[in-house]
Amino acid sequence: MSFIGPITRALCAVGLGWATLGAATAHAETRTYYIAAEEIDWNYAPEGREMMMGMEFDDDQKVFVEPGPSRIGSVYHKVHYVGYTDADFTTRTPLDDPSMGILGPVIRAEVGDEIEVVLKNASTVPVSAHPHGVFYNKDAEGAMTNDGTTGADRKDDMVMPGETYTYHWGVPERAGPGPNDGSSVVWLYHSHVHSIADTNSGLVGPMVITAKGMANPDGSPKDVDREFFSFYSVLNENESLFLDDMIAKLPEPPGEDDEEEFEESNLMHSINGYVYGNMPMPQMHAGDHVRWYVMTLGTEVDLHTPHWHGNTVLSNGHRKDVVELLPATTLVADMVPDAVGVWMYHCHVNDHIAAGMTGRYEVLPAM
Repeated sequence: MSFIGPITRALCAVGLGWATLGAATAHAETRTYYIAAEEIDWNYAPEGREMMMGMEFDDDQKVFVEPGPSRIGSVYHKVHYVGYTDADFTTRTPLDDPSMGILGPVIRAEVGDEIEVVLKNASTVPVSAHPHGVFYNKDAEGAMTNDGTTGADRKDDMVMPGETYTYHWGVPERAGPGPNDGSSVVWLYHSHVHSIADTNSGLVGPMVITAKGMANPDGSPKDVDREFFSFYSVLNENESLFLDDMIAKLPEPPGEDDEEEFEESNLMHSINGYVYGNMPMPQMHAGDHVRWYVMTLGTEVDLHTPHWHGNTVLSNGHRKDVVELLPATTLVADMVPDAVGVWMYHCHVNDHIAAGMTGRYEVLPAM
């Protein structure tokens, strides 16, 4: 099974003022997730070499990964969401899928459920949790805006360091699969205090909503053998919340003459926070029903064309081996692999290939 976030189950009445949730039943399952925002020194290339071809980095690749007196290299200070088993925030949830990298834990629900996210800010910067797709009142939006709200309705906007806030989100039918979808769809959740800086700093995760009656007890879809999550993004470390701190630690902070090259070196063309094939390989068996959840955020450079070598996928009823992403979009692609081996998995935009938006996946023989 793929990475599953912490789930606490209980039956509870649909309250919290969600009278507009007409698709919800009188009682629904509450799935509780304990998530902390924590800082980390993140290595985009932990293997220290170009893994797609199994070679040392060449001079063009070293622009993005090699540290220097005026260059950060492959290790950046970031903040990301981390899952815990309960409100003590002492035991982390197991990482069943290491390829998820910088992504936060998977939040799962079935149509008709309620989601409760207990967010603890263990970082040094304000954070929030803003969901896409699901239902929320103004006190659970997780985004700062001039919306006329005051008092308790604004506490969700910004969780300060050391504080904890609980978000309640509903899962009506319009949050789940549509007529042309399979048994599950994927949405993003991310921090929205300073949205551009927050997401480039690492505060983003996936949320899977399964059709009514189609979820296993852990929230995963019943008709799928393996799930994988791919976040294609040019993570712009020039927009990081921690950029000034990282520059201050350089032996020779870049001057005006170095500014353009320095900024270029901080554009990390990554899949799940990994560059140049350094992402741990997703593994599956021939004949498995594999579901890929593919996502992005970003800006005008985040026009991506993820491509699977060796096998094809079905996405929205169309047979493909390349799919298309625009900024802040998600899609689902189903694969039943028949070609055994280690295969390339990368963005097919030429500039993105050269800058490191590459990975691999492995198909093992049928069990």
